[in-house]
Amino acid sequence: MEDRIKDTFARIVPGQNLLRDDGTQTEIGCGASVMRMRITLTNVIVDDQAKALAFYTDVLGFQKHQDVPVGDYSWLTVVSPEQPDGPELLLEPAAHPASKTFQEALTADGLPSAQFTVDDVHAEHARLCAAGVEFTQPPTDLGTVVAAVFDDTCGNLIQIVTPAPTP
Repeated sequence: MEDRIKDTFARIVPGQNLLRDDGTQTEIGCGASVMRMRITLTNVIVDDQAKALAFYTDVLGFQKHQDVPVGDYSWLTVVSPEQPDGPELLLEPAAHPASKTFQEALTADGLPSAQFTVDDVHAEHARLCAAGVEFTQPPTDLGTVVAAVFDDTCGNLIQIVTPAPTP
């Protein structure tokens, strides 16, 4: 499938019609370009960057990737040790009043600020509980995933999931 998509993108020429899988046509305008979008950075708002870095590295097992001083704070990111060049998680300081309000509203409503995939939610739940992490939702079978939610000690709820095995 991916090769077919790459071949299709390679043949797109401005001014031509693009035939879609559903049979409809779309004109490609002059200057149109087709690109594949990727997630390279996302963030969680944290009330204390040093505390967040300790939690996300020492407890969760991420690695510090960037730590660039920017005024009173840092551009501080972590990555998965399994994907050191993969997506970065910015530990964003809750310096702006709106960010703190947003963070508090999500947490009050029980909504996770981020989701991470793990190999085994039950094993990760046990490991994190042993490390003193507080869960607001134990491992729960939701059909397509088994999910659990914990407090990251920095103002956020974080969800971990393991995809359900395909039948």
